[in-house]
Amino acid sequence: MCLAIPMQLIERSEWDGTAELRGVQRQVSLMLCPEAQVGEYVLVHAGYAITTVDAEEARKTLELLDEIVREDIPE
Repeated sequence: MCLAIPMQLIERSEWDGTAELRGVQRQVSLMLCPEAQVGEYVLVHAGYAITTVDAEEARKTLELLDEIVREDIPE
């Protein structure tokens, strides 16, 4: 199973950038998503930004991931 996480692009150069989620920053390649602009959300998989998503879609996806994690934690 593959999983891409929405992260906000906070810096970029021509072919790479820095994306952030909840204070964690990662270097990402923008070769598959060269149109991504600083401030936008990108889906990150294996160090690559693979597409952009709007802020609402990113929020919904992160809420679902949080729900999955909560359900998997034993009480």
